[in-house]
Amino acid sequence: QVQLVESGGGLVQAGGSLTLSCTASGLTSDDYAMAWFRQAPGKERERVSCISWNDEPAYLDSVKGRFTISRGNAKNTRYLQMNSLEPEDTAMYYCAVSEYGSCYISGFRYWGQGTQVTVSS
Repeated sequence: QVQLVESGGGLVQAGGSLTLSCTASGLTSDDYAMAWFRQAPGKERERVSCISWNDEPAYLDSVKGRFTISRGNAKNTRYLQMNSLEPEDTAMYYCAVSEYGSCYISGFRYWGQGTQVTVSS
């Protein structure tokens, strides 16, 4: 049974930083892609960032230069470093895994429960 556990959300002032982490368990292969999605109230879910099986990153235009996705030293953990946070970044953030391994193939089948990020102005 695949499980994704997110952590690191919280309340921060505009301009501040947070680091989200997502740890996966139960996957049968290490060659997966992991992505972070977010959804704010009344808005559609959007993909914020993704890291492929070979560590190729991808970012939403509005977070480029501010967010960094990376592989952690701990196996099956990925991080999203979020700097220069803006009130518009306020949302529930979810990590998701695709066993296809690429950020460019739809198929994020496994999802975490989400962690709330709130940025005050």
